[in-house]
This record gives sequence, C-alpha cells and structure tokens, in this order.
Amino acid sequence: MKLHCCPARTALTTINKNGFPSAQALPNTKPSGEEFMSKLLRRRWTLLSPDTNIHQITVSSKQGQKGGGLFSNFSFLKNNQPHLGDMMLYENQGLSFYIVRDDLLHPFVNGNKARKLDGLLPLIEDHGVTDVVTCGGCQSAHAAAVAVSCAERGLKSHLLLRGEQPQILTGYNLISTIYGNITYVPRTFYAHREEMLQTHASMVAGHTGSVVYCSDIIDSSLASQTFECSKFVQRDAPRGTENHSRKVAIVNEGAKDAVALLGMFRLVDYLSQDHLLGKKRAFNFVVDSGTGTTAVGLGLAAMYLGLPWKITAVMLADTMDTYRQQERRLIAEFKRQFRFLLDSHKLNGANDGIVHWVDRCHPRKER
Repeated sequence: MKLHCCPARTALTTINKNGFPSAQALPNTKPSGEEFMSKLLRRRWTLLSPDTNIHQITVSSKQGQKGGGLFSNFSFLKNNQPHLGDMMLYENQGLSFYIVRDDLLHPFVNGNKARKLDGLLPLIEDHGVTDVVTCGGCQSAHAAAVAVSCAERGLKSHLLLRGEQPQILTGYNLISTIYGNITYVPRTFYAHREEMLQTHASMVAGHTGSVVYCSDIIDSSLASQTFECSKFVQRDAPRGTENHSRKVAIVNEGAKDAVALLGMFRLVDYLSQDHLLGKKRAFNFVVDSGTGTTAVGLGLAAMYLGLPWKITAVMLADTMDTYRQQERRLIAEFKRQFRFLLDSHKLNGANDGIVHWVDRCHPRKER
C-alpha cells in the first residue's frame, strides 16, 4: 500500500492485565482514547514492529514548459528522510505530500494486506486453527498475502480464485499457487461468496473438523472472558491433536472483518507519535480502496484518538452506497466486539460517516 497523506491547508473499573474486563465486574468507567489504544494493542502481532518508511514528495512547476501530459509541467523531488517532527518546517516546505511506504513491509505480503493480517492471524493461530479459507480475484494480492503469511506460521491456506486458471502463472497468482492450495471458481458461483466460502470450508474440515469465522472467535472469547494466553482468546489444544481433526477459519474476501481494523489502529498509533506526524497537525490521507477496510480502520482510529485527520478513499470497483454500507457494518461490528473497552462518546457521529468516498477517474491498472 502506498498511502498518501497531505498536510491540510486549513487550521489545524476493573480491567485485567490483558486490557479486558475482569470476570468479577464490568468497568464503571471507560478509559481515555490513549489508554484504550494501549490496552487494545497489548497483544501478539504478525508484524514484528508497526514501523514504516515515510517519504516526502515536493512538487514544483517547470517554468516556460507547455503541452505534454497531465503532470508534464511539474517536477517531483523525493526525500526519503523528512524531518517530520519539526513543526516549523511545515510552513516553509512548499507544496508537498507524504507517502506511507507500507509496500516495503514484506516482499510478497504487500502494503495494507499486511496491516489487515497483523492482528488477525495471531488470533486464529492462538485459537487452534489448522486451515484458513479465503477468496479473491485471479491476481488477488489478498489471497497471496494469506497464502504466504499462513505458510510462514505453519497454517494451511485454501484460496478460492474467481475465474479460470491462466495459461501462464504470473504475479500474485503465481505466489498464491506456490504457497497455497488453489481452487478456481466459476464467476456464477463466486457471486455468492458467503455460501461458497462456507461450502469449501466444510469440505476442508471434513466430518470430524469444525468451521469458525473470526467474529465467532471473538464472540466466544468475550462470552467466556478467557483472555490469558494470547491476550485476546484462550489458546485451544495444539494443532493436529484429537484424531487430527481440522479447525478451519474463514477469512472474508479482502479480510473485510472488524478484527482486521486492529492493524490500522496500530498503524495510526505509530504515525501519531510526536516525532512523526504528531497529533495536532491536520492531514488528509488518500487511500486506494478495494473493500474499504483500510480506510474505515484509519478513520475509526483517528476519530477515537481525536486526531484532525481526514480519510479520502478512492473507490476501486463498487458503488458509493455499497462502500458506505460496508463502512457502517465494520463500525458496528468493531463497536460490538470491543464494547468492553470503548468509550462510545468518542465515536459519536461515526455512523454518519468517517470516510470521504470518491469515484475513480481512471482505471487503477491499464492493460
């Protein structure tokens, strides 16, 4: 993910050691935004560190040059080590913007895919899951990210890819084939994603296995209030025991699960440090959006911390109504799943929209 952030031109209880309510009593008061963030982030992650590279791009006009393409009259200068913490430099830097280089996090698990799996994979791993089923397009970066990440953690991945197998395997399709188990699905069947995922997961689990969704894992943990091992869920028996039965986790297309927002909260917490973007300066984050999960996570985290950040999401392939519906669903699920820690007042107005969705003027990829 290359996530662009531009300085805005306008003014700027009883909780156990793991950050959850104790079994004895529910909290009478809610922690502050930073306290909530601290408790929420106190868990195992896929990424060893939330760190990312931030590059500054300074834009200047070329004098006397006419014609050419859209950007032919401008020159761009890249600074790989900008002085982000020095507020005095903001006023004199001219026209510029920043790029969050999450595309450098991993050679195969690209950008926001790594962020969405950051909190999700340890959750399912600690729940004794043996297999992961997900889906995507033929060249799905999400499917490749799941395949590689599962292989690194000793999990088996089963990837349902839309369409026909290409004659020559390239790109993410090749990576998915190397690291995961591929099944090509006709488009008519793929259109019913939930039924497709459930059917295939049940087939992988067999008669002795079981199938779970990420939301099921969280809900069962909250109900039993067992959070000791992973700081999120109770660790089940080691994988492969009990007659070698399988436990299969379903990860939605594009990891559009509320638990995937955890990685965005971790990223926002990192970026809002004083020596980086800080908490006072107004920024406009421009995000390339497929499912919209990344944009919603960034917006929700920024709202909860009270950051003056605006999230603009460039829609990939669906309607604005569909993206807004997805936004409301993710917010509602996150508020429900983490209700023990959330101060609901900090999210007043979230249901009215936290992301500015915009249409894509040109195709993202030209063929």
